[in-house]
This record gives sequence, C-alpha cells and structure tokens, in this order.
Amino acid sequence: MKKWIIAICLLGLSFAHIPQARAQETEIAQLLLNLEKLRQFRAILKQMKQGYEILTGGYNTIINIAQGNFKIHQAFLDGLLKVSPAVKNYKRVADIIDYQVMLVREYKAALGRFRQNGNFNADELAYLEKIYGNLFKGSLRNLDELTVVITAGKLRMSDDERLKMIDSIFEDMQDKLLFLRHFNAETDILAIQRAKEKSDSRSVQELYGITN
Repeated sequence: MKKWIIAICLLGLSFAHIPQARAQETEIAQLLLNLEKLRQFRAILKQMKQGYEILTGGYNTIINIAQGNFKIHQAFLDGLLKVSPAVKNYKRVADIIDYQVMLVREYKAALGRFRQNGNFNADELAYLEKIYGNLFKGSLRNLDELTVVITAGKLRMSDDERLKMIDSIFEDMQDKLLFLRHFNAETDILAIQRAKEKSDSRSVQELYGITN
C-alpha cells in the first residue's frame, strides 16, 4: 500500500514539471524567432545603406557632370562675346563706313542743287527731304548694327555668324546708295526737262513778243 502511495506521488510530481518545461520551450522558440527577425532586419538595413550609397554616389556624379558641362558651356558662351581680328579687319567693315559717307555727301549735294535750280516747288522739295531723311536714318541704323557686331561683349556670335551679319549690313547699305543714285539721276532728268520747258516757253514768248 505504501508503495502505491509513493508511486502516485512521484507520478504527480512528474506531471507538475510538464507545464514548466513546455513554457521554457516556448520562450526558447520565441527567442530564436526574435533572433532570426533581428538578423533579417540587419540584412534589410545593410541593403538600404548600400542603396543609399549608390544613390548618393550617382547624384554626386550627376552634379559634377552638370557643373562641368555648365563650365564648358559658359566658357563657350564667353568666347562668343569676343571679336577676333579677322572680324574687325574684314574689308566690308570699312566699305560700309565709306558707303555711309558717300550717301550723306551725295544726298546733301543733290538736295542743295534741287533747291537752287528753281524747278521744284515747296511741296516737292519737302518730299525730296523726306526721302533723303529716311535714307540717312537707315544708314545710321546700319552703322549701329555694325558697331554692335564688331564690339566685344555685345553679342554672342561665332566669327562666321559675325561675318555673315556684316555682309548683310553691307548689302543693305549698298542698296541704299544705289537707290539714292538712281533717285538723284531720275530727279536730275526731271529738273532738266522742266528747265528745258521753261527755256522753250521763254523762246516762244520772245519770238512772238509775248510778255507776262
């Protein structure tokens, strides 16, 4: 009887230790799980750090390239502000100035002639003055454009672009001078015709003794 009592007591003690052992196993399993999660988290952080370093390095590379390109671009633009001796000494620069001088000299001489010969009335002389005035103003604009093209720091243009611009100004000034000469020649013809008409009229009056 005593043996049975002792066996029952020992069996009861063994059952009493089972919940405690299971609790320890659960805690150990949870600890292992937490360690695995920590390991995974560390791996994620490492990947994030590597990605950040790659991104930062790429951004810095882009910035450096952009700054380098900007400096090259700025140097190129600054170079376009300079005017080379080839442009300044271009023959047509002097030709444009000579044409402007000739235009002024010829229109003033023609206007003085037309005023003095008495073959044009006040309205006609005013019209002639307007034509000459417009030509003169246009020639001054040509000189202003030329000055800008051959002055450093005014325009960003290559030498080839500057030379083409000078050619364009030259052609425009040349057209003005040719127009002036044609206009003066036509006006001279008209003045001669009117003078001849007046002369013929006086001759007829003298022939027939007609007096005003």
